[in-house]
Amino acid sequence: MSPDNEPLVIGLDSSTQSTKAIAWDRRGRAVAEGRASIPLANPRLDCFEQDPEDWWTSCCTALNECIAQVGAGRIAALAISNQRETIAFLDKDGASLHPAITWLDERARAEVAELSESLGSETIHRITGRPPDITPCLYSLLWIKKHKPDVWARTACFADVQCTLVHRLAGGPFRTGWTSADPMGLFDVTEMRWSPIILKALELDEGRLPRTLAPGTGLGRVSAGAAALTGLQKDTPIFAAGGDGQCAGLGTNCTVPERAYVNLGTAVVSGVWSPHYRYDRAWRTELAAQGEGYIYENCLRSGAFLVNWFVTQFVPGGRDDPRIFDKLEAEALKLPVGSDGLMVQPYWSGVMDPYWDTCARGVVFGLGGSHKPVHVYRAIIEGITLDQVMRTRSLETAAEQNVDHYVAIGGGAASPLWRQMLADASGKQVLISDTIEASALGAGMTAAYGAGWYGSILEAASQMAGETHPIEPNHGITGRYQELLGIYKELYETTRTTNQRLMALSDGGSA
Repeated sequence: MSPDNEPLVIGLDSSTQSTKAIAWDRRGRAVAEGRASIPLANPRLDCFEQDPEDWWTSCCTALNECIAQVGAGRIAALAISNQRETIAFLDKDGASLHPAITWLDERARAEVAELSESLGSETIHRITGRPPDITPCLYSLLWIKKHKPDVWARTACFADVQCTLVHRLAGGPFRTGWTSADPMGLFDVTEMRWSPIILKALELDEGRLPRTLAPGTGLGRVSAGAAALTGLQKDTPIFAAGGDGQCAGLGTNCTVPERAYVNLGTAVVSGVWSPHYRYDRAWRTELAAQGEGYIYENCLRSGAFLVNWFVTQFVPGGRDDPRIFDKLEAEALKLPVGSDGLMVQPYWSGVMDPYWDTCARGVVFGLGGSHKPVHVYRAIIEGITLDQVMRTRSLETAAEQNVDHYVAIGGGAASPLWRQMLADASGKQVLISDTIEASALGAGMTAAYGAGWYGSILEAASQMAGETHPIEPNHGITGRYQELLGIYKELYETTRTTNQRLMALSDGGSA
């Protein structure tokens, strides 16, 4: 237990569905926690939006709840981990002019094609580390420019989540961290600046984007007004952290090439660290949260989001039943590998690596009259797991970098079914961290460095990462999963053209 007067830092994780404010001690132990939900709107086909005011309200609620447990005087510093590739449109005072477009949104498919043609796919990939894809903010910006010219003209700052919250907490000019700017898709990840080439293509002045700062750099201090709303003390320092994926890698101390983190969260995101900048279609390349080296990241947009969607829509009682996931887990554990002949392709929101196909869609294949909801539940988790194994193997081959083990985090890491399935299907050891809140911990490590507790962010990671316990693979059934993986790979090629024709027919990319 931490002494009652020991200084603490807060890692604030503003994710897609909720805000978590967690107070950490010097050893990386969570001392207090506050949580609050964030609404997500789906106003029409393929559109997913949020009100930036909800980010702030949720932030205030979570901070007040956390600080009420430990006292504001113990908080030495704060850093923010944020959902990435989500863009707000702010006026000069920080007020929102249009709902924020989230990373789940797919309205800008035509803009992906347009910029790929005008700038060149290779140029975009080389500069940003990302092949053209629906997820980064770059394409949403072009969509706003074309379809909402009044919003485009009036926006003073096209802001990421960290920038938005820092402005509310500390006032002053708009600013953010490198690892929040990087995922927007306009950032040159070798020059560490907004790309002049991309800004020219958008006809966008750099002054309408946040100033970007290195990890661990001071972003400001909490204002008197924000202190009254959050429970923080006035002048509490805020340090630059950033994207939740990169923060999760830091929180699991994934700072060596052979260790991969896998965040079984709303999306399933995994990554490995490298000192070298390389780009390939088998991953997307991002700046590492410690400010040194890069993360080669895989991302499946529909992870726990898909599991929750299925349970809400199709399982009797849905998520209103507090024991629904325990029941489904117990039943799914009794089913064999392959869910009695049922397979799910989990591309509910298109697919990023390795196919980069915005028209890919979900497929439930092999349904029969004997299948029950639990078969679909297990098949969804199997599909997500097989996809992760496929992506890791593609990365290992292209990067010539062997992944020895995973560190699993996120809500899915608490699932005995999911974490054992990942070990069995990959044949790799899966380490379960002391905390599943690795993004908040990564932000806390950055705050600890900013507060002067450690000489570098890497030192903070080594001292605060905590313990793990291993899940060993059952090699006796790994071969069975390999057979299933072969079938899984065939499913995409079998349905690719059909999904493209369906998407063209639905015209889901129109305004």
